[in-house]
Amino acid sequence: MHLDLPAHGSRRAALAQALREAVRGGRLAAGTRLPPYRSLAEDLGVARGTVADAYAELVAEGWFTARQGSGTRVAEGVPVRPERAAPGPAPARPAHRFDLTQGKPDPASFPRGAWSASVRRALAAAPADAFGPGDPRGRPELRRALAQYLARARGVRTDAEHIVVCAGFANGLRLLAGLRPRDWAVEAYGLPFHHGILAAAGVRPHAVPIDADGVRTDALPARARTALLTPAHQFPTGGPLLPARRTAAVEWARSTGGVILEDDYDGEFRYDRKPVGALQGLAPDLVVYAGSLSKSLSPALRLGWLVLPDALTGQVVAAKGLRESWTSAVDQLTFADFLESGAYDRHVRRMRHRYRARRDLLAAALAERVPGVRVTGISAGLHAVLELPPGTESAALAAARRAGLLLDGLSEYRHPAAGAVHGGRAAADRQGLVVGYAGLGERQFEEAVGVLTGALRSAVGATAPPAPSGRDAAPPTTPHPD
Repeated sequence: MHLDLPAHGSRRAALAQALREAVRGGRLAAGTRLPPYRSLAEDLGVARGTVADAYAELVAEGWFTARQGSGTRVAEGVPVRPERAAPGPAPARPAHRFDLTQGKPDPASFPRGAWSASVRRALAAAPADAFGPGDPRGRPELRRALAQYLARARGVRTDAEHIVVCAGFANGLRLLAGLRPRDWAVEAYGLPFHHGILAAAGVRPHAVPIDADGVRTDALPARARTALLTPAHQFPTGGPLLPARRTAAVEWARSTGGVILEDDYDGEFRYDRKPVGALQGLAPDLVVYAGSLSKSLSPALRLGWLVLPDALTGQVVAAKGLRESWTSAVDQLTFADFLESGAYDRHVRRMRHRYRARRDLLAAALAERVPGVRVTGISAGLHAVLELPPGTESAALAAARRAGLLLDGLSEYRHPAAGAVHGGRAAADRQGLVVGYAGLGERQFEEAVGVLTGALRSAVGATAPPAPSGRDAAPPTTPHPD
C-alpha cells in the first residue's frame, strides 16, 4: 500500500495520520482489508510495532475494525470527503432510445457458458510456450482449426501456414494497405472507417459502381493492383456477387497482376438459402480472404484472420512485427477449442434463426405500415437498407432521430470518390436508411420497429412506390439467383 511518510518526526503518528487521510479522501473504501503488520512494515521501512500501534490507535478512534481471523479493515460509515476534481463539461445525456446502427451483434447472446468451458479446456491443454513470446502468425492450434473450419464452412482452400491471425479486419487492412501499391479499387459504397484506414496509408482509391448484383466487375480499373470487395453480401447495399462477376473479378486480378481482398464480414449469415462459398476458393493465389469474430461472436474479442497467397504470407508476417498487434494467446487457444468442439457452429446456427426473424419482422412491418419504403438486398447479414423515395433521405433520417432512433443514412456510406452510376441512376440519387437489427434485445427491437415505422410515415408517407423494374423488382426476402 502506498503511503507518503515524512522523513522526520514520529513514525507512528505520521503513519496514523496518513491512514486517516487515505480513508477520509476515499482512497481506502469501507470494508477494505489492511495489509498485515509485517507486510506494511516492510513496504514502508518501519518497525512492525509501529504499524501495530498505528492500527490500534485507529481502531480505538473508530476508523478501523479488527476481528480475529478477518484482519483489520476500514470501518463502515466513516465520513468520506473525496478530493474534488477540476470541473469539466457535464456528461452528455443519451439522445436516443434505440440504437439501430449497423455492425453490432446481440451482446446478450454471447455464449458465456460454452466460451467459459472452452477457456478451461484450452488453459488445461495449453503448452508452456503459449505463455511466452509467440509467432506473429498466431497460435498454430488456432491456425489449424481455422484452416479446417474455413474449408468446410466457407469453401476456402488453404493450410495453417498461409493463415495469419490479426486483431480484427481493420488490423489486417492496415497491414495490407502498407504493403500493396497505392492504386486500389474499392466499392462505391462501403464503411467510412475502412476508407479512412486506406487514406491514412496513402492509398489512391478508385470507386467502382455497384448494382443489385454487387460490384460492377466490368468497371474494375486496369491501373489498380488491389480490389477490396465484399462478395458474399455487398456492404452496405446487400447484393451478392453473381457467379459470372466472381469469375470476371478473378480474371481481372490474373490479367493485371492484381490481388483481391475479400472481406467476408457476414458470409455465414445468409437466411434465404445456404451461404455461398468464398471467392477465395476460385483462386487462392489471387485472393486474400479476411474474416473476423466481430459480427459472428463479439467485437470485444478483437480476433480476425487473413488467408494469404504464398507470395504475400512472408510480407504480412514481417509487416506485423513483434507483438505490436497480436491478439491474446489465451483467446486464440479458446477460439480454437470453440471451433473444434462444435460450439461455434451451434452459435452461428442459433443466431441465423434469431437475426432472420428480426429482419422478417422489419420487412413485414414496413410492408404493412409504410409500403413506400422497402427492404432491399438479399436476406442476410446484421443490417438492412431501407430504400426511400427520391429526395427523402434527409427528412426520414431527421424524423427517426427526433423519435429517439440512432441510425445512419445510406449516403454516409458512399465513397467520396464515387461518381459512377447505380442501376442506371446517379449514385448520389440513391436514398435509404441503414438499419441494424442485431444489437437490441427482442422486445426492444419490436418497440424500435414501431417507432421507426411511425417516423417514416410522418416523413415519407404511406403511399406505395411505383413498381420497380429490372432485377430490383425481385422481392427482398426471396432467394437471389446467385
